[in-house]
Amino acid sequence: MAKKDKNKTKAREFLNKKAFHDYHIEDIIEAGIVLEGSEVKAIRAGRLNFKDSFVRIIKNEVFILNMNISHLETTHTSYRPEENRDRKLLLHRKQINKLYEKVTKDGYTIVPTKIYFNDKNILKVNIGLAKGKKLYDKREDLKRKTMQRDTQRILKNWNR
Repeated sequence: MAKKDKNKTKAREFLNKKAFHDYHIEDIIEAGIVLEGSEVKAIRAGRLNFKDSFVRIIKNEVFILNMNISHLETTHTSYRPEENRDRKLLLHRKQINKLYEKVTKDGYTIVPTKIYFNDKNILKVNIGLAKGKKLYDKREDLKRKTMQRDTQRILKNWNR
């Protein structure tokens, strides 16, 4: 049993650092995603860019827009899905209604925060309900991160 755990390859996990920099993420929901053709293979190969992507609710369905999955050279040339197409997210009706209410009434934004393969090798997307940060909030976060990094570096060198 231990040998199997050692030989397992670590699944790829993509974080949207820009979303955490630009927004206060208040709630995170896990969703499935509808993909075509060789897009799963391309994601496994690391050909995913969702830095500027966002989520919209269109006709009671949730879509992720502006997510780029580039083509693999090893796939068939005659069938290639469009790289920047809108991709549908799979959520329950109650979750969609909750998101819609938050976006319309409270002025939240929905952003993708993380894309990963779960234990069953199914691609999942974490989407977050977010409020935009002000410029001074972003500066404050950067200061805090640099201070933490400096203190960690000093502690590491002090113990030697």
